[in-house]
Amino acid sequence: MTGGWRFVVSRRWLAYIAFAVAFAVACGLLANWQLARSKEAAAANAVIARNFDAPPVPLSELVPRPGGYRASDQWRPVTVTGEYLADEQFLVRNRPLNGSPGFEVLVPLRLSDGTLFVIDRGWVGVGERGGASEVPPPPAGPVTVTARLKPGEPSLSGQSRTGRQLATIRLGEIQELVGGVVFTDSYGVLVSERPAPAAAPQPIVTAPPLRDEGLHWSYMVQWIVFALIGFFGLGYAIRLEYRNRNRDDPRERARAEERRRRRALVRSDADEEDELLDRAGRA
Repeated sequence: MTGGWRFVVSRRWLAYIAFAVAFAVACGLLANWQLARSKEAAAANAVIARNFDAPPVPLSELVPRPGGYRASDQWRPVTVTGEYLADEQFLVRNRPLNGSPGFEVLVPLRLSDGTLFVIDRGWVGVGERGGASEVPPPPAGPVTVTARLKPGEPSLSGQSRTGRQLATIRLGEIQELVGGVVFTDSYGVLVSERPAPAAAPQPIVTAPPLRDEGLHWSYMVQWIVFALIGFFGLGYAIRLEYRNRNRDDPRERARAEERRRRRALVRSDADEEDELLDRAGRA
């Protein structure tokens, strides 16, 4: 067998090295992805901390026109005055609350300029026949609403509208059904209405969302460790191959003998400790 380290440049070992490098690159990309997710979670938490308990401001200050919503304004309370289009009420299905199945109630609010801003008035449970239970109507006439801003939701693959039931809060779909100019990038989650109705759907947001950055940092470190383990395993395998190929080399035989001597010393120390423990147990 060829001596020395020349075997490392063989086709087989170059393939092993290439695989280890590719594995490390993949681990690095996954670690970077986890770092990015951690930063996104931290940014979302900062938005909640800054906006959720902020004082309400007029909708026109934050979203002056349809399409003017900014992600940094999510959860910010806004006030808006208009009239509900009670005949254009929609239900968003598959919206559990506190473990119970139900629907969220969406009603467009017509503003003074004729544009429509969708209000999520809250949650109602499932009725006896699988549809929504009785839905309290919105207040009639002019009403001032305080709501928290949220972005619209994307469509779901394989999910579609059934009558007045929507699969998601896709505001563009509501615009198609209602007509007119709808704020299609944001809607409001109801906080309060003036005048207050005699009955209303159950509020869906009463406290700030849980601020949790998850375990992204731990997963990032984990992927880095996996990359290092890959290189350690490669180095160990190369070392074993070297020892096997050079076992007849006097210098390698001397090193092998030294390793055997050290292992024997370790075993001897362990045996002595076991004997001392056995004596203590018999005493």
